[in-house]
Amino acid sequence: MDSNLVLLGGFVALVVIVLIARFLNTTKNVPVLAKDEFREFPLVAKTVLTHNTAVYRFGLPKHTDVLGLPIGQHISIQGFMKDGKEIMRSYTPTSLDSDSVGFFELLLKSYELGNVSKMVGELEIGDKIKVRGPKGFYTYTPNMNSEIGMIAGGTGIAPMYQIIKSIHADPKDQTKVSIVYGSQTEDDILLKKELDAIVESHPDQFKVHYLLDKPARDTWNGGVGYVTADVMKEHLPTPNEGSQILVCGPPGMVSAVKKNAVALGFEKAKPVSKMGDQVFVF
Repeated sequence: MDSNLVLLGGFVALVVIVLIARFLNTTKNVPVLAKDEFREFPLVAKTVLTHNTAVYRFGLPKHTDVLGLPIGQHISIQGFMKDGKEIMRSYTPTSLDSDSVGFFELLLKSYELGNVSKMVGELEIGDKIKVRGPKGFYTYTPNMNSEIGMIAGGTGIAPMYQIIKSIHADPKDQTKVSIVYGSQTEDDILLKKELDAIVESHPDQFKVHYLLDKPARDTWNGGVGYVTADVMKEHLPTPNEGSQILVCGPPGMVSAVKKNAVALGFEKAKPVSKMGDQVFVF
């Protein structure tokens, strides 16, 4: 065989190998989060839920990238005070790497006197936020508990929803989930349609009990009032080796829940929650 043909054939084979390698490299899901470095992500969509709450979608550098956030952990968003002092706030995306390739989503309530939340609420499409992570002491793995009780208030549903979605999407995960979700009014219940759909699809595995401070309609058939010990006893798992309680919400609610949990026989929540705690506060 002509040596030139051999060389040409070898060159063509090399080019093909390089192209295949590049294709594989560009199509795999690459995590983009960095623990020690803030990275910028642009706002690409905003879905308004209430007068001060919305789901914000941020784009990743490539359409094949994923955020790279373990389930149950959160990210830090950088902001600045009026005097230029740096501040950071932690948020848990409602999206999963498995269902949000090329973007991630945050459920945020913007407060008039807030710093980072107000900043995010005022973003225009194309504006960027600075994010780093992951951070946190909780990382969910399938079947780590037989039962999980979740207590959420307001946007505290975000980390719960992330875990719920993960369990729901995995047919091998048999964890039973009971949710008590408190809001001020019926219009303030966030992700209700999504939660109800999950419960309806697997009623033996997922249950949700809504609580309202101020029900405005006579047709409301959920709970009314606060997360009392009686509410927890009726709607959440009992304290045993295979159960865990997760809590996220306003400070007053969290404090009351921690006391009620002890009264019901759960281990006392620690000042800073760790992975194996029977009562974990986000």
